[in-house]
Amino acid sequence: QVQLVESGGGLVQAGGSLRLACAASGRPLSIYNMAWFRQAPGKDREFVTAISRSGANTAYADSVKGRFTISRDNAKNTVYLEMNSLKPEDTALYYCAADRTLRASVLPTTTSYDYWGQGTQVTVSS
Repeated sequence: QVQLVESGGGLVQAGGSLRLACAASGRPLSIYNMAWFRQAPGKDREFVTAISRSGANTAYADSVKGRFTISRDNAKNTVYLEMNSLKPEDTALYYCAADRTLRASVLPTTTSYDYWGQGTQVTVSS
């Protein structure tokens, strides 16, 4: 079983940038497709982005395309989320998640992921 720990959240003004990291331990990150989700107060957890085991395939929610970039460094057992041009509506608790099924495709649904971190808070002020 893999353990995931997110970091890098914080308070930033609209238009600013943050870089989140998700560090894995217990198993090599390279065997998992990985994703970032977010959850704002009173709302359902929503898909943000995902990346395949090799990093060759990615997927993004329409709301973050062109602003957010997912990447991974399997040698460092870490997945990153670079967030630029942040908006107040990006405010949420951000979670990373791992898919243990070895499927080829990355999927945007919470039920496709088996392991979750505790989340890191991102707050964007207007």
